[in-house]
Amino acid sequence: MNKRRLSKILAKASPQQVQELAGEIKTQHEITVVKAPEKSLVMIKMRDPVKESLFYLGEVIVSEAIVDLDGAKGTAVLLGDDYEKALDMAVIDAACNKGVFARFDVLEQLEAEQNRRTEQENALFLKTMVNFTSMDSEAAQ
Repeated sequence: MNKRRLSKILAKASPQQVQELAGEIKTQHEITVVKAPEKSLVMIKMRDPVKESLFYLGEVIVSEAIVDLDGAKGTAVLLGDDYEKALDMAVIDAACNKGVFARFDVLEQLEAEQNRRTEQENALFLKTMVNFTSMDSEAAQ
């Protein structure tokens, strides 16, 4: 599982789900906090859909943490200020880097549940979407 996918799943998961996954690792390995969770500001970069140029939308608060698990580093950056979740995400990242994380089945279940929830939300939004093309054809008649 690549880092982008792992981070996306963990960021969307509840703090309790992430804590359960990290708790298993914490009991089996020695974790050293290299950088304690703290707030930072990060610039959000967006692409203008018309000009196709990049611009900065603004700054957002993130929590970031770095841990060491038996010589393997793990990092996490999370939108918001949930320090415990950021620390637990860093522990999971370190376990993946070390090759000792074995609960990919749980991550895939979380991802499937998150995708299902997103599809349900999108279906609700589609019901309210206006089709301006059909409105133009009605006006022409």
